Amino acid sequence: MESMPWCMARLKPSKDNGTVVVNLPNIGTKLSWNISDLQALVPSFQESPDHGPVSPSPEQLDILKTFAGISNGTRDTESLAVLAFLYLYLSICGQKLPGLEIVVWSQLPTGAGLGSSAAYSVSLAAAFLTLTGMISSPALEDIDTTRWTQTELTLINGWAFQGEKVIHGNPSGVDNAVGTWGGALRYQAGQITPIERVPVLQILLTNTRVPRSTKTLVAGVKDKLLKYPDIMEPVLSSINAISEECQRVLQSAENGLSKEHYSLLEELIDINQHHLNVIGVGHPSLDRLCQVTASHGLHSKLTGAGGGGCAITLLRPDIEPTAIAAAKQQLSDCGYGCWETSIGAPGVSLHSSSSLPEDVSKSLKTT
Repeated sequence: MESMPWCMARLKPSKDNGTVVVNLPNIGTKLSWNISDLQALVPSFQESPDHGPVSPSPEQLDILKTFAGISNGTRDTESLAVLAFLYLYLSICGQKLPGLEIVVWSQLPTGAGLGSSAAYSVSLAAAFLTLTGMISSPALEDIDTTRWTQTELTLINGWAFQGEKVIHGNPSGVDNAVGTWGGALRYQAGQITPIERVPVLQILLTNTRVPRSTKTLVAGVKDKLLKYPDIMEPVLSSINAISEECQRVLQSAENGLSKEHYSLLEELIDINQHHLNVIGVGHPSLDRLCQVTASHGLHSKLTGAGGGGCAITLLRPDIEPTAIAAAKQQLSDCGYGCWETSIGAPGVSLHSSSSLPEDVSKSLKTT
């Protein structure tokens, strides 16, 4: 079984303590700044009396853009990553800025709807909060991996959400919440709540490698809703009903999912995908993906904003490995990237160096 793409941050003091170095090898970015230059910006980033998460203001973002030499309107991955880094570093670390070297290595593809920016923001927030002592840094001599308390996770999530605001402007908060807490979450009317007792689901995660703009896709759905309210509102209501039925099915399977449960989930996946096409967030690449997996007896739907990006394919326990292999090969022949993984990762964790998988350890050592 292939592992889910991961995002990992490694932080250590800088050699001369007078610089900050940020290394983002998967996007080819390595930058450094003098602490003395950054110190001059600190007064503009210390607004919260209790040092809790604070949303970035337009004025603060203008200060960072000027400092980093980023033009207004620039939306490339490197520029947004740098702005989020600087905002979180200055806002969390405060008056006594520490010299440090930080590597954030991510296997999550950008612009694919997999929450790469949220994983990045969660990693930065956890690293800076640990560095400043705002959250605990338990010794790892006797354990390889540890989780923070719920209160500490709430603080990590709050700051990660601010990093997401730097990058996206007005995010929902879902991606950073999933990155922080892991597991399964329910998002409705702006409220995010964990879903308990959800069984592990094996899936095929496929990246069509077709870039898309969430902002443009959301605007398109809104336009259709305004133009055809009597048509679109029932479709959106049905999508909500699908989500509620899916949650009911998952939580009713206290002793594991039966064959009937899987059949219901597959039907819901198919209906949902058709609805998503109706509201205008489908794409020919996703149609092709669904056709390929259906030819092998599998059921798929888009994930994220749609318009390309990624899709998930449910893998029943009784599916033949040869069918999965054949589907993956055919999807690869289409130019898509596939991971065989499961839903329900544990969220942000603190790891000892000895506990890291070989590929993670090797990646961090070579940067």
